[in-house]
Amino acid sequence: MSAQPEIPRTPAAEADKLARRLRHQVGQAVVDFGMIEDGDQVMVCLSGGKDSYTLLDMLLQLQAKAPVRFGLIAVNLDQKQPDFPTHVLPEYLGTRGVPFHIIEQDTYSTVTRVIPAGKTMCSLCSRLRRGALYTWAAANGITKIALGHHRDDVLATFFLNMFYQAQLKAMPPKLRSDDGRHVVIRPLAYCRESDIAEYAMQQKFPIIPCNLCGSQDNLQRKAVRRMLAEWEQLQPGRSENIFRALGNVSPSHLADRQLFDFSVPDPREGDLRTGADAPVTGYP
Repeated sequence: MSAQPEIPRTPAAEADKLARRLRHQVGQAVVDFGMIEDGDQVMVCLSGGKDSYTLLDMLLQLQAKAPVRFGLIAVNLDQKQPDFPTHVLPEYLGTRGVPFHIIEQDTYSTVTRVIPAGKTMCSLCSRLRRGALYTWAAANGITKIALGHHRDDVLATFFLNMFYQAQLKAMPPKLRSDDGRHVVIRPLAYCRESDIAEYAMQQKFPIIPCNLCGSQDNLQRKAVRRMLAEWEQLQPGRSENIFRALGNVSPSHLADRQLFDFSVPDPREGDLRTGADAPVTGYP
């Protein structure tokens, strides 16, 4: 019997498959890292980019079906960037029936005054933005702050910290702030940026460009992203393996003496100075 020809998928079928994959990945991340609990008030930080739109959309779908009840509010920080289209987000959120709040704070003037012309503004801008969002969250009963970072952001941050800061550190899917007052969650942590970009295009989200302030992307981050893209092209699946490795850590096989106490002898390993075998009595 001859093999039946494969029926090509329609664009609608492909779109549905993508949506289901993203919903599954978001739901799995929420469960794996205990991101959302019954009674939570979740603040979705909405910038107007593809990632934050997708984050909000996925959480709305999760809210409708999840076994726990939680509230959602979309919050945007209007930083008074020149030519920022202030009408876009309120109009979109109104059509979705999503509660929202716009924080107005002129961080743009502060950044342009402090950072020399031609230098990257992103670092200071992000710190001021985070401070404004944390302050609003604390004053309005928010229990979780949801950010739109995805798997590729996590990987890029890992390599940036390793290459330029000599640290093995990435973006955790769930993080308590340094002062202990806020819990930050990243429900898109399992999602690929390419999938998010495709989904945003399919949904026709009203994207607000991220270059309104005139600053350029961090060149180091761009270089790391290019490296990861080249690796993925040469060996598909490498990025996924690296991401999985971040959740499969063996502290005793690294060299952090604060994380693992190497001074405590293990009788199973023998005497490192003489090479003699040590007794294993009392050890399984």
